[in-house]
Amino acid sequence: MLYAGIAWDAGGYEIEVVDGAGRSVAPRARFGADRVTELATYIKGWDREQPVVVVESTNGILDGRLMAAGLTVFRADAHLLPPRPRFGSVPAGVVARAARRTPGALARLERSRGTQTGRESELAGWIASTTAEVAASTAAGLLVSHGARDRKEIALTFDDGPQPGNTERILDVLESYGVPATFFCVGMNARAHPDILARMREQGHGFGNHTWSHPFLPELTRPQLAEQIERTQEAVAEASGGPAPTLFRPPYGARTPEVLGWLAETGLTTTLWDVVPDDWSMPGADTVARIVLDQARPGSVVLLHDGGGDRSQTVGALPVVIEGLLARGYRFTLVEEMTPRAGVAAATGQPAA
Repeated sequence: MLYAGIAWDAGGYEIEVVDGAGRSVAPRARFGADRVTELATYIKGWDREQPVVVVESTNGILDGRLMAAGLTVFRADAHLLPPRPRFGSVPAGVVARAARRTPGALARLERSRGTQTGRESELAGWIASTTAEVAASTAAGLLVSHGARDRKEIALTFDDGPQPGNTERILDVLESYGVPATFFCVGMNARAHPDILARMREQGHGFGNHTWSHPFLPELTRPQLAEQIERTQEAVAEASGGPAPTLFRPPYGARTPEVLGWLAETGLTTTLWDVVPDDWSMPGADTVARIVLDQARPGSVVLLHDGGGDRSQTVGALPVVIEGLLARGYRFTLVEEMTPRAGVAAATGQPAA
């Protein structure tokens, strides 16, 4: 049995393949975040046997793309690994050898369940534990799940990109209708594809921070979370040629009271949603469109995805969603325009950011 451990750092991904005895069977290979297709091809190209692919839980943006390429991917959780550095994962060889030692403890990921496969109850528990904190943060203007309910406005949001192909097709659709959207970008992807962020800026879209590597936030230390956010702020600003985002969205919506307390100190507005068609799980374009149209209300924030895997169904659903909402008299706006910050700016005549 061969085990391919994948690590991430500021420059992209590292992969190391070990055999059943834990010996490295090839030199470590590196791939930038713009070379994920090549990474998948490298793994699939092994003549001897296809390795078991293993990521760890702070590497939450890669597995969907590897599974879309036909690979089987497992997740090694934190208790199987040594402590992580302040930024980046443990080395690829460490991930591979931990998988070799405890193969039965790995979680086999499913495309319809995503990186959190097997952890759905834990994730739900984290989220449920923050009901009071979410209400308090919303009242304090630190968190937004939707805009004013007395305005027929809708904010479309897209997470996990930019991803070539997916994001560009979504931008094409938005441009054809003259509709703005807010893109919550993963820092690693933003750094790898500045041309796509430049196009977003030119078309008048908004930006949010979605961390560098899409980790489970409750597993991070405070310095690790700060590093994820700060590096993504820099990457989005540099790639887009504009200011750093004022919005932050936690991957998976994962949060605890402690994490929300840390986020409140960043100066960013934590952004959740109230319309969620789970388009990432590939339920079908018709289903995605129907759920959005059924759940949409004045002030809704719609959660969609342009990165992290095959998003052809999202692209297919988007015209139906836009035309359906326009027919009901809705106008599209940016999330920033729904925040308390925007309301204060409107009242004072000052810019929102």
